[in-house]
Parts: sequence; structure tokens; C-alpha cells
Amino acid sequence: MRIAVLTFEGFNELDSFVAAGVLNRMRSQGWEAQITCPRPSVTSMNGVVVQAQQPLEYANGADVVLFGSGVQTRAIAEDRFILDRLQLDPQRQLIGSQCSGALLMTKLGLLGELPACTDLTSKPWVIEAGVRVLDQPFYAKGNLATAGGCLSAPYLAAWVIAKLAGEDACASALHYVAPVGEKEAFVERALAVIGPYL
Repeated sequence: MRIAVLTFEGFNELDSFVAAGVLNRMRSQGWEAQITCPRPSVTSMNGVVVQAQQPLEYANGADVVLFGSGVQTRAIAEDRFILDRLQLDPQRQLIGSQCSGALLMTKLGLLGELPACTDLTSKPWVIEAGVRVLDQPFYAKGNLATAGGCLSAPYLAAWVIAKLAGEDACASALHYVAPVGEKEAFVERALAVIGPYL
């Protein structure tokens, strides 16, 4: 399973790294979540420089594409040079976003009439783009999903695993990353959040 975690200049580390970390718990099943960027390296909102594991075009052939968020998303949403490099297809790909990544999905015409989840900072921008924003951490329909709030990243990753490998595999991956002493509760909560959308 090829998974592109889209990571742009000014990215939020929690969005990209948490999703990639949870999804790579499925590596023994042939899954690989990779940091996918428009440049050879990008710098996070807190100054962390990462090397791209894949170029942006990798997303076009990936099985799963997840848009991370960051402090430069509004500028990226207006950058046709970047957006035109993406040719995504929700008929054959699972596509999701974290926080302001919903704005990029909107600009690419992926959300259509669907509502979306996003973070509080990005909410006005997503509304301005014509999307109804939900006051909840996660929403999905078909092969499209959005998550709102940095710590909803496990929900987005869990949705991908549950959709493609089943709820048992999802529970196992979440159990591994969950805090000690809270593992069962963490897994139950995550499955309750994504369950209605599977």
C-alpha cells in the first residue's frame, strides 16, 4: 500500500509525523507511508527540516493521499504551480486531510458539496472557500475524509487502516501507539469516532 503524506513548507509536525507513524505500523503488511513534498526538503512551522521521501507527483499514483496542514497553506492553496502537479482521483484513491489541508482538497475540487472538519484557525478560510465546516474531529464519505485539530491525526490514520485492512488491524495499530494505561480506552474512542464513516 503506497501512502503519500503530503508535507509542505511550514508544515505542522504533528499532522505529518503522527499519521505517517501510525500508518507505518502496517509496514509488515506491505504498507509504506512516506513524507511527500513539492521540494527536496521542507521546513516545519517550528524550524524542523525534513528531506522528502518522495516528490509531490508520487501522490498521483499512491493508494492513499493525506494532506497535512501548516502555516503556509493559504499561500499554497493559491499556488497553481504546486496544485497543478497533483492529479488525484477519489474513485481509485483514499484521500484525506488534516486541519488546513481541507482547504487544499477544496481548491483541487475534491470536496465538492461535502462538509469538512478543520482546525479553528483554518475554519474561516475553509468557509470562505465555500465549504460547510463541522464542529467535530472527523468526517468521511466514500473515499474522502477530513480531520480537525492536530491530535485528530490518529483518527485519520485509523480510518485509512480500517477501510483498507479492517477494524482488527486498525485496533492493533492504535493499541501500539496509545498511552500506557489508556490503551483500551484510546482504541475504543478512536473506533467510535471513525466507525460511523466506515
